[in-house]
Amino acid sequence: MDVVSDAISAVRVGRPSSDRVRVGGRWCARFAPYDGAGFHIVLEGGCWLLPDGGAPLSLGTGDAVLLPHGTGHVIADSPADPAAVARAVPFEEVAARDWARPAGPDGGPGAVEMLCGKYRLDRSRAHPLMAELPKVVHLPNRVGSHPELRSAIDLLGREVGEQRPGACVAVPSLLDLLLVYMVRSWLAEGSSGAWPAVLGDPVAAAALRALHSDPAAPWTTERLASEAGVSRPTLARRFTSLVGRPPMAYLTWWRLNLAAAQLRDTGDPLAAVARRVGYGSPYAFSHAFSREFGTTPGRYRDALTGAAPLPTA
Repeated sequence: MDVVSDAISAVRVGRPSSDRVRVGGRWCARFAPYDGAGFHIVLEGGCWLLPDGGAPLSLGTGDAVLLPHGTGHVIADSPADPAAVARAVPFEEVAARDWARPAGPDGGPGAVEMLCGKYRLDRSRAHPLMAELPKVVHLPNRVGSHPELRSAIDLLGREVGEQRPGACVAVPSLLDLLLVYMVRSWLAEGSSGAWPAVLGDPVAAAALRALHSDPAAPWTTERLASEAGVSRPTLARRFTSLVGRPPMAYLTWWRLNLAAAQLRDTGDPLAAVARRVGYGSPYAFSHAFSREFGTTPGRYRDALTGAAPLPTA
């Protein structure tokens, strides 16, 4: 696994969903805050995104926008005034009705066709790469930019709403691919955040690639420095400065997050979980897990199944 794949896999739960919607005339649809990530892709026409607490954003044909923290927002035909936004129709009503209409007699805009969807995310132990994504990631449709994202959008646009054979398998897979390409495109833009710089640094990127490829290996700073092709002091300085914690501290944190996911998703014995994430004994694993999560692995699993509450501290 690589850092981006691991960061997305760590928070993704359940199946994504999407709707293909065509609207026209004067319209204004609200999307409530969501415990996940939302996205919109404009297939035809143009519209406006009005995020709660943010500035209006104009979207054109081919534009993609990701709201990775589930921010509440409105999609509308124009950057409407606050009174109009307050009267916005819930999106569920829009998706359930045939809103395909030509331009209104008052000169309103023509039809707009969009893909609107969402991903379920578990934010309890999000990787910092995902946590630092901005409230709104806007990926404009520019000639020659992000060709993989453009291809995924084209494929998804053809699949959604056409009831093709195999669509129930193809659409969720394409939606998962879309999320990867949107995060990858944001990293390539490199306009904000620490993680584009982290993954663009050859030393930090090489070290992270090694750790994520085999987190259970008996890593030491010396061995990791050798993998990155630098001295131990250089690795420690560069990695800590960019990532925000020393290499071995990051490894411990990531191993325990992997363990938490396995406790959530499997019924495997604690010894097997400990071994898969690099701990030689259940005792050592339990001690490290308790220090990070404030509870033992067994109690953590019980809390997830409803047998006991998680600690509030």
